[in-house]
Amino acid sequence: MGKCIRCLTTDATVMVMGLDSTDIVAKAEQIHKTSAVTTAALGRTLTAACMMGVMLKNTEDTVTLRIEGGGPAGRVTAVADGRGNVRGMIDNPVVEIPLKSNGKLDVSGALGVDGQLSVARSSFGGEPYVGCVPLVSGEVAEDVTSYYAVSEQVPTACALGVLVNPDLTVNVAGGFLLQLLPFCPDDVVDKIEKNIQSLPQVTEMMQDGDVKAMIDRVLAGFEYDIVDTYEPEYRCTCSKERVVAALATLPEEDRADLANDEGVVEVTCDFCGTTYGFSEAELLAAIREKAAENEAEK
Repeated sequence: MGKCIRCLTTDATVMVMGLDSTDIVAKAEQIHKTSAVTTAALGRTLTAACMMGVMLKNTEDTVTLRIEGGGPAGRVTAVADGRGNVRGMIDNPVVEIPLKSNGKLDVSGALGVDGQLSVARSSFGGEPYVGCVPLVSGEVAEDVTSYYAVSEQVPTACALGVLVNPDLTVNVAGGFLLQLLPFCPDDVVDKIEKNIQSLPQVTEMMQDGDVKAMIDRVLAGFEYDIVDTYEPEYRCTCSKERVVAALATLPEEDRADLANDEGVVEVTCDFCGTTYGFSEAELLAAIREKAAENEAEK
């Protein structure tokens, strides 16, 4: 599982969240069998969503990040809850494109830059809030930073990184999210800007030390307190019951079209790859049982 630390400077002017998402991104790579550049693209999105999830008010709330940039990887989606547990998917898991001139994976080339980042927050029992901003780079971190500046008017700095081994496994992954709180003085802003400009890549910091060490570098010269510590993981919320509930909303002829040659209806989860199979009799029985439960709750 990952490790996420949320910190606040003792003068209450800056909030920083740091995340080691290596295990989370490794699990995503194992599930989706991604190529190097799509591992980086999905991994960065999962990392950002995880940190944004921890910032939700309630653990039952969710935040969904969706990037549609018109690139060969298609759309990438990540969903996190209030504990930071996250799941994700990418339309085209295998994309092979040249490296950038600096030898880095070309995430923007895979995702594209002609599109938008949307952020949807869903609260238990409340109406969802959706904010959208045009992509500024397709590299994910800069787009998340732009989202907070444009859609929420919160001065934010986001940095994300995923280092992929030659055998396509994940070496390290992580990131940080920094926000300036209301009435942050100019001298603090200047100091933070200098710190961020002097930082190495996230993956380099993750290789050199742990999340706490990365936060120490981001907040060099500041005293701070650790507010919360989380251990998020890649976690899918699918279940047979949820699949039945979804299938129950389909017309009977549409359910019949889903059946294979043996008459079994199979549904595969896009987030974790789990396949649920139902015979016609099992499906009808489950739908009737679900309908009876719904009627009893009225």
